[in-house]
Amino acid sequence: MIIHNFEEKNSLLNQFISELRDVNIQQDALRFRKNIERVGEILSYELSKTLNYTNKTVQTPLGSKNTSLPDTDLVLCSILRAGLPLHLGILNFFDTAENAFISAYRHHPNDSDDFEVIVKYLASPSIENKTLILADPMLATGKTLENVLKALKGHGTPKQIHIVAVIGSEHGVSFVNRIFPENTHLWIATVDEKLNDRGYIVPGLGDAGDLSYGIKL
Repeated sequence: MIIHNFEEKNSLLNQFISELRDVNIQQDALRFRKNIERVGEILSYELSKTLNYTNKTVQTPLGSKNTSLPDTDLVLCSILRAGLPLHLGILNFFDTAENAFISAYRHHPNDSDDFEVIVKYLASPSIENKTLILADPMLATGKTLENVLKALKGHGTPKQIHIVAVIGSEHGVSFVNRIFPENTHLWIATVDEKLNDRGYIVPGLGDAGDLSYGIKL
C-alpha cells in the first residue's frame, strides 16, 4: 500500500483536524461536518494528481486551448453514516464520479469490548476496471474497510483503489496495508498511536457519526 500521511507536513489540514478534535468546537455539528468536508476536498485534490489525464482542446469565445483533463472512471463509495460529510467533500471535486453507499456498524454482543462489523445495505454501480474511492473518516481497526471490500466483490474488480480517511490508528493503517492490494493508495490527514479497549482511536475525536448527526440508539 502507498500511504500518504499529511500529518508529516504542515498545512491547513492541521487547523481543520484540531477543530474536529476540540471538545468545545465539536458542539457545533454544522462546523464539524463542514471540517470533515474540507478535509475531503484537500485530500481529493492531492489524490487527483495520481489519476490518468488526456490532452483535450477546449474552445473559448476567442480561440482554443489544449489542456490535460482527468480521464478516469471513478466510483466513490462511502460508509454510512459517518462517511457522508467526507463523501460530499470528495464529490465536490470529483463531481462526475458514480456513487455507492454501504452501511457498516459495530455490534458489541452483550455490550462487551469485542465486536463484529455488520454490513446490511449496499447500493453500488459496477466497479469493474474502474477506480474505486472508499471514504471512511475513522480508520480505527480496519475491520470495517475489510468487510466493505468483501461486500463489493460482487460488483467487479477495480483497477485501482484509493482510501480516503480523516484520522487513523497505527493499528488500523497496518491492518489495511496487509489486506488491500499493494497498489492501493491511502490518503489520510493524521494517524494516532493507539486504540482503547473498545477499538476507538486515542486521542482521536470520538464518534464521527454521532458528532455529525446526533447520538444513535
